[in-house]
Amino acid sequence: MRLNFVFTEVAAGLRRNLTMTIAMIMTTAISLAFFGAGLLVAQQIGDMKELYYDKLEVSIYLQDEVTPAQREAVTSQLDGSPEVESYQYLDKAAAFARFKELFKGNPQLVNQATQEDLPATYLVRMKDPERYTVLAQQFPGGKNGVDQVQGQSEVLDRIFSLFNGIRNAAIALALLQALAALLLISNTIQVAAFNRRVETGIMRLVGASRWYTQLPFVLEAALAGLAGAILALGGLVAAKYLFVDKTLAEPIRSGIVPPIDLGTILAISPYVAGVGVLLASIAAYVTLRLYVRL
Repeated sequence: MRLNFVFTEVAAGLRRNLTMTIAMIMTTAISLAFFGAGLLVAQQIGDMKELYYDKLEVSIYLQDEVTPAQREAVTSQLDGSPEVESYQYLDKAAAFARFKELFKGNPQLVNQATQEDLPATYLVRMKDPERYTVLAQQFPGGKNGVDQVQGQSEVLDRIFSLFNGIRNAAIALALLQALAALLLISNTIQVAAFNRRVETGIMRLVGASRWYTQLPFVLEAALAGLAGAILALGGLVAAKYLFVDKTLAEPIRSGIVPPIDLGTILAISPYVAGVGVLLASIAAYVTLRLYVRL
């Protein structure tokens, strides 16, 4: 196989259909950008779970009239629970001190509270923070002086649901754009094959195999897919520096949200590039097999 001839045909094909090639690259780039954004959001969800779930605690609030015997019963039950990793008991004074530390940035709220407003509390570290509802079932309100059980992961569940929604929306948009890219690739390959039908016909007459005549078209599509992937990754890098880093600067500095570093984008780049090249190559090959006689 004369590779120089194949590469010459690829370059000539890209030049002849320049506008359609640019449109194909841009459509593919948009699709891959949404796909890459979905991967980054999924990575962020995993990082946030690692960041927060190990620190989550379940609060068991006791009633003001709890008796020592009732508190001892709660302690014994926590000691025997297979769900509990560790726990800490805070009386009203310790709970109020913790409240002032947590809300020291809001002095107005702290000044309005008193020690009597804070209930005695057990802070429980679960072996699996997502199973905080099991602890709520073990300590129902009104029994053994328990007022209520509150898990911090309830708030995180809402946050992660939002992130999951963003990820799913990005993947859905990526699929829609991928469909548009597939149709555009198919049309581009059909036009390119029609414009070069005389050349490919002569090649077939002199004994060239069908695969040999199809290869330049498949490579054209693959190169366009690779160019789209590079453009998509460049867009993700630009979005990181121009949007994400500026919009989430304060939460990132505070450690609330893990940063998206350049290494994370580079880590997903093989997947984005691979999907782009594979998507374009398969679309071109199927089009040639079904709609074009070479």
